[in-house]
Amino acid sequence: MSIIVQNMTKRFGRTEVLRGIDLTIESGELVALLGPSGSGKTTLLKIIAGLEWPDAGRLQVEGADWLQLAAQDRRIGFVFQHYALFPHMTVRDNIAFGLTVRPRAERPGKAVIDAKVDELLEFLQIAPLGERYPLQLSGGQRQRVALGRALAIQPTVLLLDEPFGALDAAVRRDLRQWLRGVHDATGSTTIFVTHDQEEAFELADRVVVMGEGRIEQIGHADQIVDHPASPFVARFMGATIELPVTLTAGRAEGEGLDLSHLPRRALPDGPATLFLRPADVTPVPTANGRWRICRLTSTGSLLRVDLDEGGTPGFSVDLPRRAPQARALTVGTRVNLAPEAGALFSTVAERSSPARGDTTQPLKEHSA
Repeated sequence: MSIIVQNMTKRFGRTEVLRGIDLTIESGELVALLGPSGSGKTTLLKIIAGLEWPDAGRLQVEGADWLQLAAQDRRIGFVFQHYALFPHMTVRDNIAFGLTVRPRAERPGKAVIDAKVDELLEFLQIAPLGERYPLQLSGGQRQRVALGRALAIQPTVLLLDEPFGALDAAVRRDLRQWLRGVHDATGSTTIFVTHDQEEAFELADRVVVMGEGRIEQIGHADQIVDHPASPFVARFMGATIELPVTLTAGRAEGEGLDLSHLPRRALPDGPATLFLRPADVTPVPTANGRWRICRLTSTGSLLRVDLDEGGTPGFSVDLPRRAPQARALTVGTRVNLAPEAGALFSTVAERSSPARGDTTQPLKEHSA
């Protein structure tokens, strides 16, 4: 089922939660809404489900106006972070619930419901648990039951709100792979909300990065990480180092920086900000380097290098602990920096290209 959201807005009191959302999701696609708390992603999901109503905008699913349909008429499968299972019902009864409460004229017979539940118990790999109650299950098992309940009604759209947020890291990893398999097997159109970047990029066909009620960027993992569309996206994707530079003919220059690895950018001459991820920067020992190493910390796999400038604490860069460059680094060593990748945003223009939206192509570059 294809979904089209157009110019959608929503306020809670004076707070603008959605500020003109435009989004198209293709039939059978798995899309992640990724962003920090307060970015509007859960509100957008609830509007699609019919649990909230926008102040303005359109919502079309397969050409039908879903804003004219009540939630129960949309046949949505919704999976919540905290499962929302009925504690007094067995696993079988929880999964069957959506079928048993249909109007009598639409309700399948008991034999049909039982067969559907048996099918889902096998499909979700929880067949031996059918007669247990939710309190007798692990978190991962409860989440499978919640998904089974959502799938039992054969939903037109499957919506998941932070589905693995209450689980530990190891269980989340296992369930991510399993959920992708479920999606591929059912062919459903699926939207899930998360603030976990790894989860979004591993699971989704496309990732929608949201911030302050707007869509900041849409794309795949490498596109979003390597070519963030805005300073917000750069920061959200871990570009925690921000340095002032000067742009001349598309080239960035800055004291103590070797920026020869960065391509030319189609940006106006003048001041700009360079956003760097700690893992994309190599410190190069230099007698009169701009920064001084004030601390070295090993995490086992990474060497974290804390730098200061003129006695003022600065930022950290990360190197593989066994990298050849790491052996030459000691506390007190002065260094310059050689970024391997980075994002540039002009402070001359109000906003650099491209605008918010689907940036499946990198920013336009000139040949060196």
